[in-house]
Amino acid sequence: MAAAVVGVVALLLVAGGMVLGAAGGDDEPEASPEPRPVELPRGGRTILPDSRVVAFYGAPQDRELGELGIGSPERAARRLERQARPYARRGRPVLPAFELIAAIVTNEAGNGGDHSVRQEPATIRRYLEAARAHHMLLLLDIQPGYAPFLQEAEALEQFLKEPDVSLALDPEWSMDPPQLPGDEIGSTDAATINEVSRYLSSIVRRYDLPQKLLVVHRFTGDMIEAEHDLERHPGVALVVNVDGFGDRPNKISKYNEFTNDLQRRFNGFKLFYDEDVNLMKPKQVLRLRPQPDLVVYE
Repeated sequence: MAAAVVGVVALLLVAGGMVLGAAGGDDEPEASPEPRPVELPRGGRTILPDSRVVAFYGAPQDRELGELGIGSPERAARRLERQARPYARRGRPVLPAFELIAAIVTNEAGNGGDHSVRQEPATIRRYLEAARAHHMLLLLDIQPGYAPFLQEAEALEQFLKEPDVSLALDPEWSMDPPQLPGDEIGSTDAATINEVSRYLSSIVRRYDLPQKLLVVHRFTGDMIEAEHDLERHPGVALVVNVDGFGDRPNKISKYNEFTNDLQRRFNGFKLFYDEDVNLMKPKQVLRLRPQPDLVVYE
């Protein structure tokens, strides 16, 4: 009798094991879904040409440095939202950005002797937090003095590896001794820009980031030497921003002169609230051909 009971139990166990096996009882965990790639503040992974970027330029140290020197980052964000809105078009939304001067040129040589002072990381974080609260980009602008652009870009890597932080170069303030900022107009060359672009592209690849902007400001014909040697690198949207203040005919003429190479880069246009004569309205800016991919207000 006991043997019969044991036999029945054994049969039940075997049957139960068969049922469990049929139901996938091999105890293998289900594959977890692949993590979604990180996106830009307003969605997607491509800035240009999908969006049009409208930015405020400056730094909190002085009102003379631009719009970001007026009031708190929160107030600047609200003003920027209003300024950016008219630039949106069907199929091309606006992506606002803070262009914060992260290395500020100085008349004095300073401790490093390069006539440039780096922004405190806490200040950069403050503007990044405000930008994120409003789903905006942060552009870190470099006025290098005597320092190499690549050196100053590498000093910002802790921020550049973030998905919503891009880079801008200000060649007007890049010079060699004995030139002095403010006394001379600086310049750069395509080889230097390409070096920074490759570095930025390596960060995008290493951290699997969305596209980044590399903005280069320009307002003279020789501010970018060997311009036709500019390269395009994966994950980097190169923008040459037509800078300089003046009246409408001069600004339009300069934009037309500097936007004749559409293969290697995108185009930007800068406006000055105080220095421009008869400030252009957004609808007038959008009449430019090609339409600017980036519009910066100072």
